[in-house]
Amino acid sequence: MSLRAIVVFFAALAIIRMGNHRIFGKNTAFDIILGIIYGSVLSRAITGNSPFWPTIFAALTLVILHKILAVAAYHSSFGFGNMIKGKPKALVKDGELQRDTMRSSSVTENDIKEALRNAGHKPEISSIYRAYLERSGDISIVCKE
Repeated sequence: MSLRAIVVFFAALAIIRMGNHRIFGKNTAFDIILGIIYGSVLSRAITGNSPFWPTIFAALTLVILHKILAVAAYHSSFGFGNMIKGKPKALVKDGELQRDTMRSSSVTENDIKEALRNAGHKPEISSIYRAYLERSGDISIVCKE
C-alpha cells in the first residue's frame, strides 16, 4: 500500500501540473496532491475499507515523501524545485500582455486588471513593468516607477 501511495502521489502530481494552476487557491499542486491523497488514504483507515496499520503507514509514507521532496527542492540547484512546485509565468512584460502565456494559463486581461485593483493600483496594463502568475495561482504585479 505504501508503494501504491508513492506511485499515486507522483501520478497525481504530474496530472495536476499539466492542468490549470489557478484552481488551487493559495497552495501549489505539490501541496494539494498531498492533501487529496492523504485524506483519501486516511479515510480508508477510518471506514475500514483497508487494513488499519498498512493504511496508516501509507499515509505516513506520503507525509515523509512530501517532506523529503520539499527539502530536495529547497537544496536543488538544477531545477528540481521548479519541477515539483512549478515556477512563475510572465503575463506582462514592460506593459505588453504575453498572450500565449495568458492563453495557456487561462488568465484574462480582466484577471490582471483585478490583480492591479487588489494591489491598490489603477487597472491600466500599461502601468505594469512585470506581472507573473505565481506557483500558488496568484497574480503578482510590479508597476513601473
